[in-house]
Amino acid sequence: MREVRILFLLITALSIVGCSKFRKIQKSGDWKVKYEAALAYYEEEDYHRTIILLEDILPIIKGTEEAELASFYLAYSYYYQKQFILSAHHFDEFVRIYGRSDYVMEAAYMHAYSLFMQSPDYQLDQTVTYEAIAAMQNFINKYPSSKYAPDADRIIDEMQEKLEKKAYEQCKLYYKLRRYKAALVVYDNFANDFPDSDYNEEVSFLRIETSFDLAKESIPSKQEERFRNTIDHYLAFIDKYPNSKFLKDAEKIYAESIEEITKFADSK
Repeated sequence: MREVRILFLLITALSIVGCSKFRKIQKSGDWKVKYEAALAYYEEEDYHRTIILLEDILPIIKGTEEAELASFYLAYSYYYQKQFILSAHHFDEFVRIYGRSDYVMEAAYMHAYSLFMQSPDYQLDQTVTYEAIAAMQNFINKYPSSKYAPDADRIIDEMQEKLEKKAYEQCKLYYKLRRYKAALVVYDNFANDFPDSDYNEEVSFLRIETSFDLAKESIPSKQEERFRNTIDHYLAFIDKYPNSKFLKDAEKIYAESIEEITKFADSK
């Protein structure tokens, strides 16, 4: 217990000394003192103090040689503090201001990566995910041979899978809510947006179910046309997925649709 107490007192004393030293640097009127201290704090991974000092001096040293490194370190400091909105902003600003810098490629990647780190779970709004994909794709287009390019490709795939999952869940939700007309539009959008998706087989079957349910709930004057649409969707489905696990259910809907069409023919 005595050793623990001594260690605690030592840590407290060092903390007080460190705070006192930092406050003295903060009050300094010499920006070079703050600049050198900020770099030292950055190397020590004390990003909180790095941010405070760099934010203080950057307006003063704008246009100087030191401003470039200060801006780069400031962006990274926000990133390491997990303040990804601010890191994305500062990396983007660095790219715009220091387009000829040796750090510009890395900053461009980190801007996109900071956006990626803001991308939420698929259930939530995906606006920032679209922004991150666009930023990553722009990076790849500009630096296709970069050491970051393989990771950029992987990250784009990961975010596309998230968008795909959200769109798939939306397809199921529209059917569950019985919003049949809107659901059919959503299914078409899904097929266009994600032509290689593993979910397309199920979405294609949902199109048959939805079309059939819409036909059943339609007014008599629209039913024949909509049952025919159901048959068309079925034929397209079996052409593409002849061995589908949904085939039995699809065939049942097809048979019922034929039966309904026959009733219309008999009544004429």
